[in-house]
Amino acid sequence: MKHIIILGDGMADWPVEELGGKTLLQAADTPYMDKLARMGRNGKLITVAPGFHPGSEVANMSVLGYNLPKVYEGRGPLEAASIGVELAKGEFALRCNIVCIEGDTLKNHSSGHITTEEADVLVKYLQEKLGSERIHFHTGVQYRHLLVIKGGDKRISCTPPHDIPGKEFRPYLVKADVPEAEETATLINELIFKSQELLKEHPLNKKRASEGKDPANSIWPWGGGYRPQMEPIGIKFPQVKSGSVISAVDLIRGIGHYAGLKVLEVEGATGLYNTNYENKANALLQALKEDDFVYLHIEASDEAGHEGDIALKIKTIENLDSRAVGPIYEAVKEWDEPVAIAVLPDHPTPCKYRTHTAEPVPFLIWYPGITPDSVETFDEIAAEQGCYGLMKEDEFIKAFMQE
Repeated sequence: MKHIIILGDGMADWPVEELGGKTLLQAADTPYMDKLARMGRNGKLITVAPGFHPGSEVANMSVLGYNLPKVYEGRGPLEAASIGVELAKGEFALRCNIVCIEGDTLKNHSSGHITTEEADVLVKYLQEKLGSERIHFHTGVQYRHLLVIKGGDKRISCTPPHDIPGKEFRPYLVKADVPEAEETATLINELIFKSQELLKEHPLNKKRASEGKDPANSIWPWGGGYRPQMEPIGIKFPQVKSGSVISAVDLIRGIGHYAGLKVLEVEGATGLYNTNYENKANALLQALKEDDFVYLHIEASDEAGHEGDIALKIKTIENLDSRAVGPIYEAVKEWDEPVAIAVLPDHPTPCKYRTHTAEPVPFLIWYPGITPDSVETFDEIAAEQGCYGLMKEDEFIKAFMQE
């Protein structure tokens, strides 16, 4: 049996008063996810281990069954892997957002969704002005980039910028957890302020301002760590002789790299709500002809949740259903070799809160011949009645992969 995980990042949400107390999954028109929930089995999954921040890297690694206290090293090393930066011993990699600062306020975490082409100009400029034998800036995708510090100390506290939109940024600057890390914390904070001085006068930002766009006028490093020691999924589950990951998000591609999966390039994959669902679905189906396992990650709902846009988030959920889940199910349901499908979010990104939370998420598992439970729809409330109950750690992936 082949296996597919379709993950709608941040798709789960809270009940919303304007929707009559329904969650967005309940309010959205999702005939295919509801059908798979009705024909399959359901449950809820704790994706954020105690003591961990509910980031997408934490939650996606949990979905794949990795023991977070043993292997987690932060987002930076995962994003390094996805862009081909192999970390040496002692190299400290941090996710490096290019953000928009307005006065003393962090206006948004994405510089108004700056393009990769624009950001590349700025990252190369920062490397020219601030880079050294010890400090290296690397271009990633859109607003998501990489800072590598040789000899950096990971014992620091950094706040994800998407957690503080509209807030004064200075109280959230990097802090050392131990005295030995003070030098690293001070260095990173100095780089933040130096980047602000450099970027505010850059011609690209003057052009963006003239066009009414948010300036990309500061870096914001966070999520740092060293190279993780992750066991490939093919060793954990020998039936996976080959597998692939499909995502426009660097950290998910990095998880796939360390999990031993091929990272597939898909034209039109953006990491936003304008992503090309059809190309992603087609890439999955093509890969599944050879592979035993494909992990399809779609970021759109998470971005809509961060913007607090209820209507947009509902649209992204419906797009996932009609443009990915539906075509994939219709294509594989009668393959000679049966295919198991799991659908789930990684974490909630409630529109009201505009950032990630740690509540358990709903999941469904379907494959030909499965005995269904009593659940009729795919959502946070209905899943509580599923036969799998509440799962944690590697219980979900083991239950899925044993089929």
